[in-house]
Amino acid sequence: MELELAPLNLPSDNERPFVIAGPCSAETEEQVINTAKQLASYGCHNFRAGVWKPRTKPGGFEGNGEKALPWMQAVKRETGMLVSTEVATPHHVELALKYGIDILWIGARTSANPFAMQALADALKGVDVPVFVKNPVNPDLELWIGAMERINQAGVKRMAAIHRGFSSYDKKIYRNLPMWQIPIELKRRIPDLPIICDPSHIGGRRELIAPLCQQAMDLGFEGLIVESHCDPDKAWSDAKQQVTPDVLDYILSLLVIRDEHVTTEGITQLRKQIDELDNQLMDLLSKRMRVCREIGQYKKEHNMTVLQTSRYNEILDKRGAQGALCGMGPEFVAKVFESIHEESVRQQIEIVNQ
Repeated sequence: MELELAPLNLPSDNERPFVIAGPCSAETEEQVINTAKQLASYGCHNFRAGVWKPRTKPGGFEGNGEKALPWMQAVKRETGMLVSTEVATPHHVELALKYGIDILWIGARTSANPFAMQALADALKGVDVPVFVKNPVNPDLELWIGAMERINQAGVKRMAAIHRGFSSYDKKIYRNLPMWQIPIELKRRIPDLPIICDPSHIGGRRELIAPLCQQAMDLGFEGLIVESHCDPDKAWSDAKQQVTPDVLDYILSLLVIRDEHVTTEGITQLRKQIDELDNQLMDLLSKRMRVCREIGQYKKEHNMTVLQTSRYNEILDKRGAQGALCGMGPEFVAKVFESIHEESVRQQIEIVNQ
């Protein structure tokens, strides 16, 4: 189904992307108000803070709950900013609306659970409040879309998706792998759905926030949600990925905002070249598969196994080295030839089993 969407109609600085900023957690009233006032002084219109904090293990700081909601009200009164927080249960929704929270977001752990999403959808029926849905912890686009469909079917039309990256067992440079192809495909499937990047949770380290923000802008994302704290090193949660309001303002001032709708004759000609090269690639792949089918017939006639491991390793090693010489990443080349080999094996198995 298609999502029935309405404009968010939220305040923003036209010279910058839509930005929501604030601390990971609402720790104390002083910390919340101090951070909010600093952000407001730099022109931020939308404040965020975690009131309920889902933690991987028990024993950590899990938020102040309802106690922190009056602090959010004070932010609205004293700065004029809109306020937002994460909700994970119908009770959270009830309390957030009771205290006038302007924007709700749903976290990655919750969006992965259809039962939890349906419970939230039921709690949001008849409510006109913007709801942002983070991607599930696992890289499943259909699960992400399904989570948003549940909220949309409840009548919520002011929606956005938050790209916060995907969990991985392996320790890599990022806390959560960005896997940009997934939000790109989401944008292709639902062009009118705003996508907001969460560089804090993708990077997990404050030095990665700036390049991740720029990459999101390069891909045409509509906004950013960034964790900003008045004293990040003393934060009660996620200290390493938070920046001070002045550092955030500096990061935003350096962003290059690109216009996806600007088309010139020069780029049109280059795109024609890309189309022609893609046609040539398809023609070459077709010829390669024809040869692979002939090899499959030979293997059938000589009772050979389809999978020849040594040959497969030889292909990956050779093409990986070629890719590096041609300025392409070895992981990219490996993925391309793994996919080609997978299709070759599929077609040969069909021939052998005929």
